[in-house]
Amino acid sequence: MPDSPSAPAEIFARVADDIAGLSADQWDACAGSTNPFVCHAFLSAMEESGSVGPGTGWKSLPIIIEDRDGKIAACLPSYLKSHSQGEYIFDQQWAHAFENAGGQYYPKIQIAAPFSPVPGPRLLMRDQSLAVPLLRAAEQLAENNGISSVHATFVSEDQLPHFREAGWLIRTDSQFHWRNDDYDSFDDFLAALSSRKRKAIRRERAKAQEAVEIVHLSGDEIQPRHWDYFWEFYQDTGMRKWGQPYLTRSAFALLQQKMAEKLLLIFAMQDGIPVAGALNVIGADTLYGRYWGCTRNIPFLHFEICYYQAIDAAIARGLKTVEAGAQGSHKLARGYQPVPTWSAHYIVDPGFRSAIADYLKRERQAVTADIEFLAEMGPFKKSV
Repeated sequence: MPDSPSAPAEIFARVADDIAGLSADQWDACAGSTNPFVCHAFLSAMEESGSVGPGTGWKSLPIIIEDRDGKIAACLPSYLKSHSQGEYIFDQQWAHAFENAGGQYYPKIQIAAPFSPVPGPRLLMRDQSLAVPLLRAAEQLAENNGISSVHATFVSEDQLPHFREAGWLIRTDSQFHWRNDDYDSFDDFLAALSSRKRKAIRRERAKAQEAVEIVHLSGDEIQPRHWDYFWEFYQDTGMRKWGQPYLTRSAFALLQQKMAEKLLLIFAMQDGIPVAGALNVIGADTLYGRYWGCTRNIPFLHFEICYYQAIDAAIARGLKTVEAGAQGSHKLARGYQPVPTWSAHYIVDPGFRSAIADYLKRERQAVTADIEFLAEMGPFKKSV
């Protein structure tokens, strides 16, 4: 039956096998160019490297809506998850509660940039009117297959209205971000801090730099040997924190191949050999600090490589923000300010959904109060 002028055309969504097999141009036309963690290059590198796929607990499950010409008009970077690792929004207590009540929490559907606590768009669309249909498709996929829930993590603030319109539960958390107030130099930034904090940062930087040489590498400057060193750093940090790193060695080679111009490696060198390093990803207006590691313990070097050098790089590039990853209240004294982050959740079981909604209301009040308290404790000069 033909569509009538007063009735919208019926919208069909489907699940693709993976993101790597989809058109990069069509995917990126929906994702935009602002956030590199939802671009086809990053997401396909996670799949092709084996960081996502068999044995990882992450099965690629992209949901797409195509236009009349068969081109992608909207898509979700979604995954079937058998655990809650690599997400940085913790729902293990929800899983325990649901399973103790006789339910099966896993598998669940996760809409996310894998292993990346980076706020950004999760509904990737050329047509904004497809936002709710995308979410309805994810809901139907869960309901039709006995899946407990769908979770969209680190949702950008501008997309929250879509999730609210669809009736999803909104969860609030926080991170620490550095904001560039049109600084011309690091000293310009330090001038905005209280005298005590300014002196403390200068002491930390001097102590960290006295034993090493700092090197910034990006694009074609990054060679395979540099990734070999960084892989050693990454493995050491991963094994100490989680027991097993999330990314494979080939993930870094593929990121170099697919998006070298967006990568910034910062190394600390001794006698020409890297002894510590941090990987950053360059967005349109943000520098994203991702991974850090070292083979020698040098006082304050973590702060220097991950926070202060990142600020230097952001100022040099005219970027507005540095996002240095999840958690870490120690970032506060170093000029990184608390900001809210959000996730959205669709819970199939109505009783469990009601319990989660009540929990989130109380949690949101606590998180908001904590952000306000920490903001008052920051290192910046107090206005009179």
